[in-house]
Amino acid sequence: MPGLIPRPTELAARAGTARLRLDGQSLYWLWISAILIMVALHAVHIRADFPNYSQWMDYSKYTDEGWYGKAAIDHYALGTWYLPGDFNAAIALPVLPVLEFAVFHFTGPGLTAARLLILAVFAANLLLVYFVVRMQATRWTALLAVTLLAANAFLYAFSRLAILEPLLVFFLLASWIIALRLPHKPAARYAALAVCGLAMCLMILTKTTAIFLLPTTLFLLWTAAGTTLPTRIKAVAAAAIAAAIPWSAYYYLFVRPHYLADYRYFFIANQWDHPAGFAAWASALWYALHGTLWISPALVFLFIAALALSLLFFRGLWRNPLVIASLIAIAGYLFFIAWRNSMQPRYYQVIAWPLAIILALAAEHLIRVLRQHRAAPSSRFLRFVPASAVAALAIVLVLSTAANLRLIAAWTRHPEYTWLNAANELTSYIDQHPNGNRLLLSISGDEITLITGLPAICDDFGPWDLPVRAAHYQPGWYAAWNDLDPGTESDLETLYKLEPVASFPAFDDPDRNLLVLYKLHPLTAGK
Repeated sequence: MPGLIPRPTELAARAGTARLRLDGQSLYWLWISAILIMVALHAVHIRADFPNYSQWMDYSKYTDEGWYGKAAIDHYALGTWYLPGDFNAAIALPVLPVLEFAVFHFTGPGLTAARLLILAVFAANLLLVYFVVRMQATRWTALLAVTLLAANAFLYAFSRLAILEPLLVFFLLASWIIALRLPHKPAARYAALAVCGLAMCLMILTKTTAIFLLPTTLFLLWTAAGTTLPTRIKAVAAAAIAAAIPWSAYYYLFVRPHYLADYRYFFIANQWDHPAGFAAWASALWYALHGTLWISPALVFLFIAALALSLLFFRGLWRNPLVIASLIAIAGYLFFIAWRNSMQPRYYQVIAWPLAIILALAAEHLIRVLRQHRAAPSSRFLRFVPASAVAALAIVLVLSTAANLRLIAAWTRHPEYTWLNAANELTSYIDQHPNGNRLLLSISGDEITLITGLPAICDDFGPWDLPVRAAHYQPGWYAAWNDLDPGTESDLETLYKLEPVASFPAFDDPDRNLLVLYKLHPLTAGK
């Protein structure tokens, strides 16, 4: 019958469309495969040093893996999760130690297991980013955001350390997904709000700086809850109450009756001098903003350019609640960094994730605007701006990603094990030269326990004064980086004579590149 048999031209057009779809689907899976390869590179040489001679000088590579997993490490290495008078960070931040406790049950305590746990969290974060962006944009946009994060050399370096920031990002992104997908039915909605509140509680129990990120989740809940003020207030209040209940139960039933002194000390130990006066605040804010360049100068430049262009020409980007939430997250964490007045590179891991999300959404918005101007009559200038912006964005992203991948490839091909070797050699020396108690006193002692199992306590932090701790635990050894701190030396000399016996090179920091081991000789009565 006429009209039922397709013409040859129609058949050719349909074949071309099918071929295009097949090519697009193939590209999609090829892109995913490339991302999986990049993530897999993170696991190669997982016990290697944090990249030596990189631009990121951060003390977390000496201490934080041991400090914040200490309860789980000591439970298996020493038979107890809590050492009175020592730095027991798990009381304020219990989430990471609980997860490591579960993992160590199957693997035993060790650096590899701890780092692979956090690397698994990093991979889960990439998946969460995909779903977060996919709720607001195309799958290509979501893949772009994931690629910017998976191929970032800064995140590569820090995602291979068993520290807190990746886990904090995990609960943040999980709360965003729940807020963006808030159900309409009352029963399902309140169940989702309860889960969202639990995620916010776990954020705070992972790292207390989550307080500066909570407004982002509450904002998304506010926008997703409806158009009436009472409905929005109820949703935000329900999530806040759901977060407060488990946190209050943890604090009032566990911390306050048993470990209040350790809990308070945690915040005292993390107290820094805040900026005083306008000039100090301006300087702190400037350095906090400048620190974002650690993530990637190219990405930060594109981020600023995208925001400027969107304000001038493409304001539709600002109607996306995910863009606003991401900006609030960046601003909140930058405020924390400036307020704390301590620009540690590891803090900027948290900023990298919303920054990549905004860049991906801005790229999609620019392309959409470019298509609109091509389809509708407009001035040459209005057509030129999005076209040139898209071209510049693509070029810079490709060049930046290639540079990051070259760095990652170089670190993968040439791993260094100076810290691992130093910890093993120090432990071996102690075992071969017994000196009473095998216990080590050192600021990096918990890190060494994680690597070798050598029992240790911290000399720099703890609610008890150092002479009291030393008298109580009676360590036989002390390890310092490069030089003895005068205050520490005077404290220890009230109880011991310090004899330097060995040194072990590690890392690249000129102030901490030599781990010096001292034998502690107890002073006799009256001396």
